[in-house]
Amino acid sequence: MSSSSDPVFEGVYGPYAVTDSDRGEVLGYRLALFAAAVAQAALFVQWQQRGGGWIWPWLIPLLAGVGLALRWIHIYLRPLHRALQLLWLVGCLGFALLLLKAGPSGMAEAVASDGRWIWAIGPFFAALAGIGFKEFFCFRRPEAIGVTLLLPIALLGHLSGLLPEGISAALLGLESALLLVLTLRKFPMEAAADVGDKSVFAYLEAQRHAPNP
Repeated sequence: MSSSSDPVFEGVYGPYAVTDSDRGEVLGYRLALFAAAVAQAALFVQWQQRGGGWIWPWLIPLLAGVGLALRWIHIYLRPLHRALQLLWLVGCLGFALLLLKAGPSGMAEAVASDGRWIWAIGPFFAALAGIGFKEFFCFRRPEAIGVTLLLPIALLGHLSGLLPEGISAALLGLESALLLVLTLRKFPMEAAADVGDKSVFAYLEAQRHAPNP
């Protein structure tokens, strides 16, 4: 519900207001994505410096952060939004299977030694790359396109065996740094930037509920 103090913008299909609820969702999205970025960077650093035995605790904020970000992200196309959420869910189930098969201390080694595990956990990273693409499409941030491209290149390179393990690891390290930069640069932005044109959302929702001719 909007109030008279809420800023009003002129959208493609009419005026709309950015409410306290909208601003709360935007803050939640930014904090969730930041938590995921910190967790991914910490996971990578620990993996490189101490080995993969105890990286699994970082997976909890990483998976939860991306899931919450997808809960609060504003994407005009509902099917695309639902597809990203489905990829996240499938990837989380893949991580659960990996945990059951390899155990907490053996997850990283299992993925490193058998690239086929990418089929199980890859959908999660596809969802994260989708967030990166949305950020690039909306804001043209170079770090966002880095996140979008480096994740699939690194993972598919490992899966296919076309990239040496060191190159794939370097690409993942660069991607985790770019994701952290991306999230930090979002906080000074006005909430309206992440809300998007609410008149478009309203129009698409009306079209979805309109009776078929």
